[in-house]
Order: sequence, then C-alpha cells, then structure tokens
Amino acid sequence: MNRIVAIHLLNDYSGSPKVLMQLLKTWTGKNIEVHLFTSGGSTGFLSDLPKVARHLIWYRFSQNPLIKICNFFISQLFLTIKLLLFLKREDIIYINTVLPFGAAIAGKLRGCRIIYHIHETSVKPRIFKDFLFGIARLTASKGVFVSDYLMKKEPIVQNQVLLYNVLEREFAEKADQSHGIYGKEPIILMICSLKSYKGVDEFVKLAEINSTYLFKLVLNASQKEIDIYFKGKTLPDHLKIYPTQTDTHSFYREASIIVNLSRPDEWVETFGLTILEGMRYRLPAIVPPVGGITELVNENKNGFLINSADVYELSGKIHYLMCNEEIYKSFSESAYQKSLMFSEDYFEETCVQMISI
Repeated sequence: MNRIVAIHLLNDYSGSPKVLMQLLKTWTGKNIEVHLFTSGGSTGFLSDLPKVARHLIWYRFSQNPLIKICNFFISQLFLTIKLLLFLKREDIIYINTVLPFGAAIAGKLRGCRIIYHIHETSVKPRIFKDFLFGIARLTASKGVFVSDYLMKKEPIVQNQVLLYNVLEREFAEKADQSHGIYGKEPIILMICSLKSYKGVDEFVKLAEINSTYLFKLVLNASQKEIDIYFKGKTLPDHLKIYPTQTDTHSFYREASIIVNLSRPDEWVETFGLTILEGMRYRLPAIVPPVGGITELVNENKNGFLINSADVYELSGKIHYLMCNEEIYKSFSESAYQKSLMFSEDYFEETCVQMISI
C-alpha cells in the first residue's frame, strides 16, 4: 500500500479533526504508512497519534479578518513548498476540509492521487468558497462526503463516496454503560464552536425564557475568548458556560436533551457529530430543519427539526418532552437506536475501500 499523506489546517477539538483522527487510527491499524501535516502551537484530536509521522505546518489563527486571510494564504504557500519537497508520485494525498488547497496544488504537480474529504458548505465570502471548491474540482481524484445532503450540494468529481461520521468504539462503549433516567434534573445541552452563527445567542435567549431548566453550553474556545464574547452581557444564573473540554462524557451523561441551534441562513450543518454523540446517550435532539443533520433526526420520533430563530417553538418542544414521561422515553430509545446505525465497523470498512479503489 502506498503512503497516505493527510493534511488538516487547524488542529483543535472540533468535528473535522476528530473524524480525521479516526481515519488515521484505522489506516495505521492496517499497517499503512501515514504522514500527517497539520498546525503546531495548539493541541487537539490530531496531537500525539501513535504510528502517525507528524509534520508541523505554520499557521496562526487571528480574530482580525485581514490578518486571518493573510496568515491563511502564507500558510498555504509554505505548505505547498514543504510538500513539493516531501511527496512521491505514488503517495495518496488526503485533504481534510477544503481549506488546505496548497496540498492539492503540490499533489497535482507531483502527479499524486488526491482525495478530498468535504465537511462543509457554508464557506464565506462567496469568492473564497468558489476559489477553494474550484481548486478541489481541478485537482481531486475522489471526493468523500460526510452526508448525502453535502454530496448532492457540493459535487466536486464523478468519483464520490458517502462516509458518515461515526462514533469511536471506545466512546460508544462508555455511553452504553450509562442509562438515561427520566426524572433527573432537566438539563439542556449544546456543544459547539464560539460563533454567533452556531446559535450561541439563541441558546442564551432560550435559557432566559426557561428558568425551570438548567442550560449547559460547552464551547470550543478558551475562557478568555468566552469572557470577551459575553463581555457586558447579563447571563441567567441557570446557564452554565464551559470552555473546551477534552472529555464530554459527563455532560452527555447528565443531560436530558441535546440541541444544535445553528442559523440555517448563515451556517448549514452538514452532519452534526455532537448530536450523534448525544443520541448514543439516549438524548432526544432538536436541530435545524436543513442540511445533513436532518439525516440523523427524524421529526417527532427521536427529536424535532426547528429553526433556531423561533425560540418560543424550541421552548415549547423542550417543555413537551420534559413534561411527558412516556413520550420522552420513546424519543430517547429512538435516538439510541438511530445512533447504532453509525458504527465504527462500517466506517473502517469504507475508509479502507476508498483509498484502495
């Protein structure tokens, strides 16, 4: 088997590096030589992976839009040069997300097979999205997509593969040891990035109008970033906000309902890994009515599809679930059964096939 050279821009604890981590573990478990090019200076799911040769690429994230875009293009220049010196024609280039376009250029120049793993559709501004997806269409040999919605929405080549995100076996086993108990303290949970388009403000509003429930918001951000975001805002006492967590099991274990409140007009969820994780913990889910995330949630069976702009409808559905024990238990069991479809066995089989064909 040829070497796999995987590229991911920002190593953190978000969904796309977690999926790549699962892929890398599967490939190294099959004794495939794997090299990973990713950012240094931060820890995340791609840190300290056994049997993976890690190569650091320069990248600095900035809140300033101008600095951010300059840093991005500089990083891709450095990445292109580094890969041109490293790659062999026989290598398989595995590009995680559309961002590391420098890898695609280097791979094309070296004559390598290039596989893109597409996680996103809501890239802004439009000219930036057109550029990134344009490079993907020009260079990709194969496209891998995290949902059927995304595969139809953003086709980049004829050779396309659907690879749903799945739960790690270790996570699933740990979740299965926990049993949902109706009647515990009602906790509404959301785990997301600290972005307004992720519905952070809507979650706060939801907490403000529901003082009888405890709301927990786990953000992929530092405490300093959280303090800056909420500076000058008065938050209700029954809303608890947490910075980046390396272990989220305790949050799922205590929760009653898992929600995703991304704004459909600003950010379309292409899958929803935290929702799947919550469902393994038998949590009913409330999610947006569009995108790949709707492939997880069946309306009025294991959750609800609601636009986050309608906080009063969200509130009503939460109250409906928490005040009807039999309905809650039915939704809870349906959520768990749905989660069983997204197994690591399916993931491992598919991800080995897609690099050999």
